[in-house]
Parts: sequence; C-alpha cells; structure tokens
Amino acid sequence: MATASQPAPQAASVSASQSTHASNTHHSPLTPMALPEHARDFARAPGLPRLIALAAVIGFCGVPAAWLLLNLIQGFTNLFFYQTLSFTPHSPAGNTLGAVVIVLPVIGGLIVGAMARFGSDKIRGHGIPEAIEAILFGKSKMSPRVAVLKPLSSGIVIGSGGPFGAEGPIIMTGGAIGSLIAQYFHLSAAERKTLLVAGATAGMTAVFGTPVAAVLLAVELLLFEWRPRSLLPVIVACAVAGFARPLLLEAGPLFPMTTPAVSLIALASCVIAGVCAGLLSAGMSRALYAIEDAFHKLPVHWMWWPAIGGLAVGIGGYLEPRALGVGYDVIADLLAGHFTLHAAAALLLVKALIWAIALGSCTSGGVLAPLLMIGAGLGTLLAPILPGGDITLWALVCMAATLAGVLGAPLTAIVFALGLTHDVNALLPLLLTCGVSYGVTIWIMPRSIMTEKIARRGRHIHREYGVDPLERLHIGELMTHEPEALVADMTIDEAAKCAFGATQRHRAYPVIDASRAVLGMVDRQALTRAQEQGLQTLGQLYGVNPPLVALPTETGRIVSARLAAHHLERLPVVSDATSRKLTGIISRSDLVKPAEHWCAEEEVRERMLHLGRKRR
Repeated sequence: MATASQPAPQAASVSASQSTHASNTHHSPLTPMALPEHARDFARAPGLPRLIALAAVIGFCGVPAAWLLLNLIQGFTNLFFYQTLSFTPHSPAGNTLGAVVIVLPVIGGLIVGAMARFGSDKIRGHGIPEAIEAILFGKSKMSPRVAVLKPLSSGIVIGSGGPFGAEGPIIMTGGAIGSLIAQYFHLSAAERKTLLVAGATAGMTAVFGTPVAAVLLAVELLLFEWRPRSLLPVIVACAVAGFARPLLLEAGPLFPMTTPAVSLIALASCVIAGVCAGLLSAGMSRALYAIEDAFHKLPVHWMWWPAIGGLAVGIGGYLEPRALGVGYDVIADLLAGHFTLHAAAALLLVKALIWAIALGSCTSGGVLAPLLMIGAGLGTLLAPILPGGDITLWALVCMAATLAGVLGAPLTAIVFALGLTHDVNALLPLLLTCGVSYGVTIWIMPRSIMTEKIARRGRHIHREYGVDPLERLHIGELMTHEPEALVADMTIDEAAKCAFGATQRHRAYPVIDASRAVLGMVDRQALTRAQEQGLQTLGQLYGVNPPLVALPTETGRIVSARLAAHHLERLPVVSDATSRKLTGIISRSDLVKPAEHWCAEEEVRERMLHLGRKRR
C-alpha cells in the first residue's frame, strides 16, 4: 500500500494469456481444477422465473388470439364472397360472382389503406420485418392499437381475396400482446424482447400447430441471441400454446401425409430441387422489392397503394380463383398430388405475381402460406424430371426449400414442414433440399426478404451468431493484479508530485482508504480541479456515493459496456460490492486482449499434418 510520503510500489502487470499460462503450468492435464462458481456454461438470470411465468400466460393468450384472427378471416371471406354473416369455412375459389370478384380486393385495400393512415401505419407489411425492427430498434415496444388493428386489417385483406396467410398478422398480434404485458410489469428492454418473441411464436404455434418450428423461428429470426433467459420463456410459451390449441382449434397436423422412403438417387434430385427453390426464392425477393420501388414512384399517397395492389389481386383471382385467400385447401391438394402440370403452372404463376404485387403495395398479410403454395407448385412441376421420389415428396421438399430460401431460416423450414405433415420419411430430403436452397440464396442475395425492408430504411441487420470473446472471459482473468494505488490521506500536492510527476507510469490510479476499500479513480485532470478548489487530500475528492467498480466475476462484455456508457478508460476491480477491497484494475487495453485469440483463429493458416518423407 502507498503511503502519504512516497508513491505506491509498482505491481507486476500480467496479461490474461500470461496469467492463464502460468496457472496451467502447475497442473497436469489429468489433475482436476476447481473453477469458481461464476464460471458457468450459461449465465444465471435472476428474473428468469418471472419471465417464464409471464411467458406461460402469454402462450395461453396466443390461442384465443389465433382463433380470433382465423375467424375474422373466415368471417370476412363469407361476407365478401358469399354475402353471409358466418364463420363456417368456405374457400373464396367457390364463389359465383364472376367479374365482380375483381372489385372485392380493391374494396379491402381501400379499407386497410384508410386504417393504416388514420389508425397506425405499423399494420402495413407482412409482420415479421416489423417485429424485427421493433426488437432491434424500438426497444420491443408495441402499442395496443397495433394489437387491435393488425388482426382486423389482415382479416379484411385476406377475407377480400388477398393472397396471404395468417402467420404474419398473428406474429405481430402475439408480439404486441407480449410487449404490452412486459410494459405493464415495467420490464427492461431485453425482457420485453423475450416476451414479445414469446407472444409472436405462441401465435404461430396456435395457427399451425408447430411449436418446435416456432421456437426455431425465434432463434433464427427474432431473438438475435442464444441465452436461457430468452430461449426458455419462448419454449414455455410455445409449449403452452401447443397444449392449449385443441381447446379452440383442430388438433393434429395441418397437412397430414406420408411419403415413400427415398433411394440413393434422390440425393442428386434434392440438390437440383434445392437449387431451383433457391433461385425461385431469390427471384421472388427481387421482384417483390422492385414492385415496391415502383409503388414508391406513383404520384399518389401510400394510403391508395393497397387498393391498386388489390386490383391486380382481383384480376388474378378472376383468372385463377384458387390463388385467392389463404389457400390451405390448395396447399393440401398440391401436397397430395391432385394438380395437373398445367394447373400447377397456372397457379404458381398467378399466385406468385399477385402475391408480389399485393405485398409490394404494403398491405397487411403474412408470407408463409403463399410461400408454401408457391413452393409446392414448383415441386409439382419438377416431379416428372426428378427421380428417386414421387410428386408428393417433391411438392413437400420444394415447399420447405422455398420457405428456407426466402426467410433465410433453413432449420425453421425443415421442422416447420415436419410439423405440418408429421412425415418423418421426408426428413433427409428436407434437410438437403432446404440446405441447398439456403446456400444458393445467401450466396446471391445480400439480405433476405425479412431484412431487406429494414435495410431500405438505413438499418443494417447482421444475422450471424458467434460467441463474443469478452463473454468467455471474466474480469479476474483479464485485469492487472496488485495495481499501484494512492491512499486517501495523501495530499493533493504529494499525489501530483509522486504519481503524476516526471516519473508518471499510469494515467490514473485507484484511491483507497485504510482498509483498502476503493473510493474512486484519480487522474491529472481531477488533481488540477482539486487544486483549483483548494482541496487538501485525495479523500476529499469523493462523496458518499459508491464509486463505479468492476467485479472479478463479471464478464468482459459487461464491464466493456460499463466503460463505454460512462466514457471511462479504466475501472478499479474490487473483491465484492460490499467491502470494495481493491484486487486489480481493468482498462480498455485489457479488454482488447481476447481479440488476439480470435484473430489468430480467423486469419492464421497452419499446416498441422505433414505427409511423406522429409527431405534430407
């Protein structure tokens, strides 16, 4: 410890790599080493039980929300196409209105355009990009208005013939429910994100009966992290929604089927199907945003765009009635092989065209169901030239592969297809085809359909996951041990002369009292201000508020964020928050050290295996 009359003795500064190496040299590889309690695989989140309990409630709420949305869609379908007030399921393709059907999507578009302008413009779009934007840039806050207007607007659009599904709206509606509950309980932004995603995926589970795929959708698209504090509540919400689904909706798979076992020759066919699905996915994504750009050039307010897009939907629905609406019955027929090649080609063309135009007009509706139909249509067309499987297999794998390519979420697409059909025979073809489609799209497309809209607003989203090197190391491994310190009763002039004179070795020093408790940090600027104020000792620099410190058990990421938030260069490290006994000091330069290992792994190429004889 430093005295008032002389500078503190210099302590050895040991880097993280050196200290780790030194400690390891004393242990045999077979000798067990006791790690501290804070060195855990996963961090223990104190508020996790409360989040799980709230997620269970949100998961249960997702079922009536999905039931309400599906009934709104069916009710508006009967109202528009059959002029009846009923919730009995009917397909818009069975209408007898003739050319009048062209007008119905226009009327729906006019209503929704007005709702978006005078209600909330957050209801525009297909739901998932809006949820991502709220999570990453809106602190996961959604308004009650969105929770009400999103399902209502989607019911009107889809009920009037819009070629969309219910999954996008229910993701926004369920997410809004989760966000509102989190706001009511005054949770943090990170906790709001967890409950928003829990609500979104619970709604998807309720609509499709695919809880595992919904969890994977959260992992691949919505959470942007892999932590128990976010993953466990999402799992609980999806599980509760899955158990509660039969209370209001039909149980079992949406499209039950069983494909024959595949042969080895199907390997090449899966690659071809994956490439075709990937190219289709990329083409649809590019076409969608080219159409949206065209809408932005129109000399009319965006409120009228859904009506213009509705006109294209009406014309397409008049030519190909089965392209209208959600079309779950059409998907089932495609998967069962009930379509001829000519009929599948016409459906694929019309559905893809009216879907892109309608979605480009920024109306309200989901994308998963249209992608399922378009992908299944592609598989029907490819089936005659793909050996190793029948038409049902190729309709299924192309359906999932198209979804994987457009969303950039292969695991979600694979498990989603399995959940919709319960066809385990198709697992291997699904795995390969979706993987190839995903590879094709990420190679030729800089962004997916989910992130392109956000990127057009000047916000880049990076979707690759990796463990932050600062997450793996704790401050106790990175800090400088036994740092030089100044005692509280040292005079200001002595400190300026001894610590900040000609032999100054550090920019700042911790100040400690007689029990080695940290009072704070002092640098040259602080001393200058103290001299101007006429203070006598270092202890007079500090009040009763506890200083900012770091703990040895904290991760490098947490402390680096603290340094950044308070614009600091270094922090004293104390044994615990109560005694605040000085044990080390951590600086920004210390926090850079873990990047050295990462750089070596990424950039250094080594030849570890040497074959052949050495030349003498």
